[in-house]
Amino acid sequence: MLRTIELPIWLFALILLFAVVTFASHFLFPSVRWFFRRRMERVVKRVNERLERPIEPFKLARRYDMIQRLIYDPEVSHAIADYAKKNGVPENVAFEKARSYAREIVPSFSATAYFGFAIRIARVLSNALYRVRLGYHDDEGLSGLDKDATVIFVMNHRSNMDYVLVTYLAAERSALAYAVGEWARVWPLSRLIKAMGAYFIRRRSRGDLYRRVLARYVHLATQAGVTQAMFPEGGLSLDGKLAPPKLGLLKYITDGYEEDGRDVLFVPVALNYDRVLEDRILMAADAAGTRRFSARISVVAGFVFKQLWLRILGRFHRFGYAAVSFGHPVSLRSHVLAHGGAPDAEDLASELMGRIAEVVPVVPVPLLAIVMLAHSNAAKGDLPSLMQAQLDHMGSAYVHLPRDDIGYAAEIALKHLCERRILRVADDRVIVDEDQRAALSYYANSIAHLVAK
Repeated sequence: MLRTIELPIWLFALILLFAVVTFASHFLFPSVRWFFRRRMERVVKRVNERLERPIEPFKLARRYDMIQRLIYDPEVSHAIADYAKKNGVPENVAFEKARSYAREIVPSFSATAYFGFAIRIARVLSNALYRVRLGYHDDEGLSGLDKDATVIFVMNHRSNMDYVLVTYLAAERSALAYAVGEWARVWPLSRLIKAMGAYFIRRRSRGDLYRRVLARYVHLATQAGVTQAMFPEGGLSLDGKLAPPKLGLLKYITDGYEEDGRDVLFVPVALNYDRVLEDRILMAADAAGTRRFSARISVVAGFVFKQLWLRILGRFHRFGYAAVSFGHPVSLRSHVLAHGGAPDAEDLASELMGRIAEVVPVVPVPLLAIVMLAHSNAAKGDLPSLMQAQLDHMGSAYVHLPRDDIGYAAEIALKHLCERRILRVADDRVIVDEDQRAALSYYANSIAHLVAK
């Protein structure tokens, strides 16, 4: 019993490593997890005291537990069996495939990361790049939404800044869960985005098993009351216009509607900008007839460093105005009652896009762009009256006029478009650069539907 034995150093090190791992997993890790869990619960309690819509327990569940709940859901189990039968593979292979989809979709929300980091970054970035303005909104109506209903913000998609801007403006209402595409699956961005509560979507996936796993996750989150944000257009606008809605997530929500379950309230949100940061990339994709974007990390980094250098030199100025409007909510329960007891995803999508279109904010650059498309060579002094004439045709559209002065709005819009060489001034005449007419159309398209009314 007390005899000395000799061991190779490598074997001794291996035994010691196993001992350390065993000790950590049984004694240290649970204590650490308990410490961080208690810390998170205190953070959530403080945050919920100031939010209009508290963070739901579903969103706070451990990611592992949520994945297990999803893959063992009866409907997902049926989907796994169907996949195995259709593809001639064992059910355990189909199960592992479903598990990989669940791991890809399910987020790992961190209240500390969202409210301690993301909101601050969103606020600083939004106000550093734009003069942010809140357009039309029924504050009393939004605050008075049914507390038991699930709220889903449905938005037009003009820029990747949309995520940042709406996160910032909705910070006092709730934590938003976004559906994001493949662009966000790059490490380490993917870890950060999952911590924000976003879930990934394979927009080009045609696999039935994947769609059924995703549909079930969306249903569970919706019925649990998780506040969400989605883009009915399905992607960024390439030409500046509002695109026809794609059913996708909206159909998952309507198909999962339960008469005795929670109501779902869709809040239309419309955004508009004096400058879309990635406008050239989007216009190039539109000209090429593809949604493959040619943005490179080097180009993005160059743009960022250029703006930082201009700030250091004191020559940086913001990219004009960014405005956000909130329209009147649409109740899924009321929609179902109006359609004979069954939801109509296509009709609902059209109604939501119509409500978004009604509240798209009018900001100076798009307004001047519409004027200059009609008057390629105009006297500089005539711009305010020409812009006002366009406004007179827009009826009840929400218009942001800086300083409530159409002359000042014309001045700053002209400055922005001249700096980007879309317009030029010669002999007190404002002239459109014909090579940049597509850019002018891109900005005019964002409010063209308001003029046509």
